[in-house]
Amino acid sequence: MRILHILNHTNQLNGHVHAAVDLACAQSADGHQVMIASGGGDFDDLLTREGVETARIDHNRKPLILAGSVLRLRRLVRDWQPDVVHAHMMTSAVLAWPVCRLAGVPLITTVHNAFEKSAVLMGLGTRVIAVSEAVRQSMETRGIPARKLVTVLNGTIGTVRFRGREAMREPLDHPAILFVAGLHPRKGLPDLIDAFAIVHARHPEARLYIVGEGPFRDAYEDMARGLPCGAAVTFAGGQRDPSPWMRGADIFVLPSHDEPAGLVLSEAREAGCAVIGTRVGGIPEMLDRGAAGILVPPGDPPALAEALDQLLSDPAALADWRAKSQINIDNLTIGRVMRQTLDVYVTARAGKSPRQRVAA
Repeated sequence: MRILHILNHTNQLNGHVHAAVDLACAQSADGHQVMIASGGGDFDDLLTREGVETARIDHNRKPLILAGSVLRLRRLVRDWQPDVVHAHMMTSAVLAWPVCRLAGVPLITTVHNAFEKSAVLMGLGTRVIAVSEAVRQSMETRGIPARKLVTVLNGTIGTVRFRGREAMREPLDHPAILFVAGLHPRKGLPDLIDAFAIVHARHPEARLYIVGEGPFRDAYEDMARGLPCGAAVTFAGGQRDPSPWMRGADIFVLPSHDEPAGLVLSEAREAGCAVIGTRVGGIPEMLDRGAAGILVPPGDPPALAEALDQLLSDPAALADWRAKSQINIDNLTIGRVMRQTLDVYVTARAGKSPRQRVAA
């Protein structure tokens, strides 16, 4: 099959980019002809090594630039003749929709950022992939027809992005609690800092490591410094590869207030961390409904502190939850994501409704 992916760029530190790159590389390894059309970025060399072609399509949202991008994309579809076009962001879907209509090529869209109001534009697709069942339900509620929607749960295990780095481990002080995400309010980091302040009073040996960048970093650093536990909190900034930090940590926490299906949960589980996540969006699905990780209410630092205290107070409980992180972990492989996505392509090309909604 000839598959053309479209996204805004291929730079690191963006979850939708990681998901698209992982999928394209897996499809190429499976014998398909694959191209990514984007503004370019960090992963272009990796894509070339993995046999994925690249093309430049500017996603700058200025009218004249977008008009030119539509024309370039039309020429690309005419010359490269894909069997399907797969758009991963809202601007990509808007660019691809008229081109696919004129060419008679199915347009597949993936809703990576369901929390954005403009996510409803992904309904332009012939088929709309939701990265969790929670996202599918949200998109149906917001007006995307159920006949278009199909769930393909996120997964990263087996990604080529981390190939050859399996033995790398960040030397952290223990017990090490890790947060990896963008530093903005949706991710709930202030809740974790408040919870850690409660826990650190009981477990002064505990350390909190925060990996990520974002517009609220200065505010969050000021918040941590103003607490008695401030010296035990490390802001490590954005990391090109967070997997060594996950392999070096004991506990991974994602305290999001809204989360479609965080890829970091798959990565933390693969690393063997005990995992704590909030009961929102696709997090329960990524944690096997609580079988593979502890679920707590969002926006509730005392409840999060209680879960952390449970693990820090009892080495056997910590070891048990690290082992539980491996429950049904094969469901989070990029190979499974690739196979289910190909099934969506096949049904779209045949003009049929999705044969199944794949949920955890």
